[in-house]
Amino acid sequence: MSSPNVYQRLNIARDIFHQRKLKKSGHNKFAGYQYFELGDFLPQINSIFHSVGLCGVISYDSEVASLTITDVDDGTCIVITSPMVEANLKGAHAIQNLGAVETYQRRYL
Repeated sequence: MSSPNVYQRLNIARDIFHQRKLKKSGHNKFAGYQYFELGDFLPQINSIFHSVGLCGVISYDSEVASLTITDVDDGTCIVITSPMVEANLKGAHAIQNLGAVETYQRRYL
C-alpha cells in the first residue's frame, strides 16, 4: 500500500485536530466574545503536522498571505491564500499594525 498523499495527510491532521478540546484564551471585552489566540492552537497544529508528515510555512507579500503545506516525504504541497489588508489599531505604530495583520493572517490561514 502506498503512503498517503499530501491531501490525505491534511485530512488526517484535520481529523486529529478536531478531536482536540481547545479553549479560547482571547477575550474581546468591547464586543464581549472569546476567540482563539495563536498559542491556543499552533502548538497543537505543529505537533499534529509533525506526526503525520506535514510542514506548514506561512509567507506574506503586499497582496497575499500564503500557507504552504508540504508533505515532508515527497515534497508535494498545497497552497492556501488570503488577500492582505491593512489594520488600523488605535495609537499603534506602522510596525504594530503590520504585526496585527500578520497575526490575523496566521490565525485565519
